[in-house]
Amino acid sequence: MQCCWCGRPHPPSGRGFLSGSVSIRDHAALFRLESHPDGRRCLPPPPDDFVTRGNGFVTTLAQSARTSWGWECVRHGEAKWKDFPAGEDLDENFGGFLTKRTMMSFLKCTRSAVGILQMQSRVWMETTAVLPQACSVCSSVRWKNTAANQDKGANYQFRNVRWRHMVLGVVTGTGAILAYGLYRKQEAELKPETSPNNKAQTSYPIYTRQDVAKHKTMESGIWVTYKSEVYDITNFVELHPGGDKILLAAGGALEPFWSMYAVHKQEHVYEILEEYKIGELSPEEVQVTLDVADPYGKEPSRHPVLKVNSLKPFNAEPPLEILSENYLTPNEIFFIRNHLPVPEVDPKKFSLKIEGEGMKSIQLTLHDIQTKFPKHTITATLQCAGNRRSQMNAVRQVKGLNWGSAAIGNAKWTGAKLSDVLKYAGLPENTDAKHVQFEGLDKDITGSSYGASIPIRKALAKDGDVLLAYEMNDEALSRDHGFPLRVIVPGVVGARNVKWLSKIVVSKEESKSHWQVNDYKGFSPSVNWDNVDFSSAPAIQELPIQSVITVPSNGQQLSSDMDEITVKGYAWSGGGREVIRVDVSLDGGETWHVADLSGVKLNEGQAWAWKLWQLTVPLPKDQKSLEIICKAVDNQYNVQPDTVAPIWNLRGVLNNSWNRVKITIKSK
Repeated sequence: MQCCWCGRPHPPSGRGFLSGSVSIRDHAALFRLESHPDGRRCLPPPPDDFVTRGNGFVTTLAQSARTSWGWECVRHGEAKWKDFPAGEDLDENFGGFLTKRTMMSFLKCTRSAVGILQMQSRVWMETTAVLPQACSVCSSVRWKNTAANQDKGANYQFRNVRWRHMVLGVVTGTGAILAYGLYRKQEAELKPETSPNNKAQTSYPIYTRQDVAKHKTMESGIWVTYKSEVYDITNFVELHPGGDKILLAAGGALEPFWSMYAVHKQEHVYEILEEYKIGELSPEEVQVTLDVADPYGKEPSRHPVLKVNSLKPFNAEPPLEILSENYLTPNEIFFIRNHLPVPEVDPKKFSLKIEGEGMKSIQLTLHDIQTKFPKHTITATLQCAGNRRSQMNAVRQVKGLNWGSAAIGNAKWTGAKLSDVLKYAGLPENTDAKHVQFEGLDKDITGSSYGASIPIRKALAKDGDVLLAYEMNDEALSRDHGFPLRVIVPGVVGARNVKWLSKIVVSKEESKSHWQVNDYKGFSPSVNWDNVDFSSAPAIQELPIQSVITVPSNGQQLSSDMDEITVKGYAWSGGGREVIRVDVSLDGGETWHVADLSGVKLNEGQAWAWKLWQLTVPLPKDQKSLEIICKAVDNQYNVQPDTVAPIWNLRGVLNNSWNRVKITIKSK
């Protein structure tokens, strides 16, 4: 049994109760509604033999959009389930007469009364009217039953045990509703009125910004401000999807960071924040206007054909059907993956700082890099780790940009070899360093840069071909692609190909950047955001084998008049492994055809570029639809998994399952 909202499992039906879901005070059931962490109700249907005792007297009755009946679970992290023998009576405080059968009668007989709980303005009136009626019914039944049996000398009120439990259920149910109505009425009298924007009109403590600034550690508490209000988000830090990046705002205002990360500007985010309100800023402090200029106000122009996944930061991919038209992807439609605002860089003032283990710190200008080192050119494919994430979302929702299958591109890159530059900088041949870190000029509001690192063996390998690139397809890098200088690490995930390169550090440890340590890692399908441990997985470097159908598109209609069908796509494998075959099926995998490959022949271990492929075969006759599948094989016989589910992960990365396209064939 699963929660109807979050999908997490509930305990099996049978025995057990949710401690704290309801409290008992003076023998009256006081219902306390608990909410899911995201504010929604968590309502599985009640098990048939559900029975409770003690302070867990009865589960909360409620109605929801998903179920007409159910109990409301507390936050999963706080839930306490207990076991006890099935059929055992409830708390002795109720005289031991409320047995399992009485409880189920309660659940059944009060079904019609549950609607009252949803109408707060009518709870008190309707429940006070119901109780006398229920009591009079009970008295009448008892009197008639006793009178009818006086001549027989049977001194009992209820021969029918089932009827006895039903009546007791009615009385218990109406009594519980009455108690709840009284509780809600008292609560409403104490609860402050709310305004239309759902903010309580009550007095909060007044703080200054200096007061807030004193709370920026977990020990002192993490306080932040938003507009005129103060929040203590200490308990939310561990729940923050962005990790400890939230601590950047500790002791200060959220506005500068929310301008940087526009994903926060959503209603449910405001609702979550409101739960942590503790006070308000003094009126004088509110008058201080924050100078929060839009950090994305000077972004470059982009080609209108790009399909935008996010505007701030800008992320986009080309239409899939045009991706395989060119072996070298045109710069204008090459996919764009930005994590922060695009920096404006004056190439005349640009300098690259290089430092690290056993080296003296040096700085190189763009002119130095272009003239002091041999010019080296490679053709290499870059692919985002989240390419094809949308297909993982179709299995189960993940966190991340909803990339299609075009977050990949192939280009000719020109620049200086990183190994040559490090040698020039004085890197010892017998260095004990293990990593090379890169930092970009793209920064957040605090000045923190995007960063990543690669193993030093890749950086120094003669056939590693790692470049400090300043040209893309024989043109100077565009701003979106790293002008004036970027790292190209062929065969490795796009996230390590740092743009707007400003600093190189040779070190014994990998980069401490959020995107190296707490992102771009793969996990088991069993791992979720409650139990994920990013330190348990290595950072993604080389990517697995991949292939995708670009033509025809999913859902496309073909005419039955066609004699042939042509299927096109791309295939690529990380680590310099060459794609040697692409298999294509037109019948969902029953039979297969080998596609024709095109591309430049590269040296073994240096197959950095993709292969484009094509298959033309007769169009199957008497078919109303086709399921087209492609799968690739590289020169080390790595193959793609056939489905998404076994490789699903919470970040939606590394999807290299068989690509499937369904088309329909339209008759005349």
